[in-house]
Amino acid sequence: MIRAVARDVLGQEAAALTVLADDLPAAFGPAVEAILAAPGRVIVAGLGKSGHVGRKIAATLASTGTPADFLHAAEAAHGDMGMIVPGDVALLISRSGETAELAPILYYVTRFDIPLIAISQVPDSTLMRAADHRLVLPDLPEACPIGMAPTTSTTMTLALGDALAMALLDARGFRAEDFRTYHPGGKLGAQLRTAGELMHGGDATPVVGPGANMDDVLLTMTARGFGLAALTDVDGRLTGVVTDGDLRRNMAGLMERRPADIASRDPVTVAPSCLAPEALALMNARKVGAVVVVEDGRPVGVLHLHDLLRAGVA
Repeated sequence: MIRAVARDVLGQEAAALTVLADDLPAAFGPAVEAILAAPGRVIVAGLGKSGHVGRKIAATLASTGTPADFLHAAEAAHGDMGMIVPGDVALLISRSGETAELAPILYYVTRFDIPLIAISQVPDSTLMRAADHRLVLPDLPEACPIGMAPTTSTTMTLALGDALAMALLDARGFRAEDFRTYHPGGKLGAQLRTAGELMHGGDATPVVGPGANMDDVLLTMTARGFGLAALTDVDGRLTGVVTDGDLRRNMAGLMERRPADIASRDPVTVAPSCLAPEALALMNARKVGAVVVVEDGRPVGVLHLHDLLRAGVA
């Protein structure tokens, strides 16, 4: 019985999202354009479950390149209305479109000519009549067994907010590099760091120039401790990499050989801009513990597996 209720709720909500996707509100495009044209922020407001969903929508917008804040509808009439200023866009959420606490905000945005986007299931409600852009949700029953708790409606609202945020992200040309700026902490921040941020560069880079002998290679590998040495030509360009494995495979007469004779001519390298998870996947695929970071053909650092582990990538 418990699992049957769960399946029914999820099925109803999934079906509602399909209906919403197949019949996206006509005002969706103009609403996105209004936000893109605004020099200020998106101020999201709602009450109750709509408020909780609104807070998440504001957070998603802010983290994907669209400045946004959440305004608690009940606090707005007690001084917080000052959060909304000319240049902003208001996004108000109410399933019924008649939430009393939104009335002062409606009056305020109308008085100061703040563009208003509204999300509601009732197209002829007070909120929707006042809105410049009306995002009407399909009039579908809640998935609650008694038909009362906001479930289907809040799921559709949340999904529509995600759709707005992603449409804005795409229109702004928002990139992974931009996303990293807003997510520097935690696991996600680690996943968005680059090889250039985590590598050992400068004097720590194990580089030996043209004319170096095996003594130079061994001393460099021992001093730097990464298990490899990058060979370069007179222009500083990478010509090969000698690894611990190369040394072991060529022990016979090793010291009489030239570094270039045992070096890999096609070593594993990454660019400084390579994302840490991509570097980790490459290292796992090639079964190496470190890679040379190369820019414009020249070695600029070394990225070790331990660097990725310390950063929380793996």
